[in-house]
Amino acid sequence: MDCIFCKIVEGTIPSKKVFESEHVVAFHDIQPAAPVHVLIIPKKHIASINEVEAADREVLGEVLLAAPQIARQLGVAESGYRLINNCGSDGGQVVYHIHMHLLGGEKLGGLNVKPV
Repeated sequence: MDCIFCKIVEGTIPSKKVFESEHVVAFHDIQPAAPVHVLIIPKKHIASINEVEAADREVLGEVLLAAPQIARQLGVAESGYRLINNCGSDGGQVVYHIHMHLLGGEKLGGLNVKPV
């Protein structure tokens, strides 16, 4: 498989890891959009939210449970942080390996979501 995140999990591409467990790894984004910008990924390759199956429930739960632990470790839990998952090209997904962006370290702007 030619997935950059799978290569990071394998260790063939280096990263600045901030967290690792049996099923999850988190590392600093190489193009940070905030002072704190970490990617949290499952070690299992899942292309996007659209490919999630019931069997992925536990590993995706671990991704979410890792977020506040990482936020505390990086000093942004109290001030606040944002978790983002992009799905598909129109949603801004660039790497097709499911991941959460953890952003913090400054006052984050609004999302400009149009009201329904």
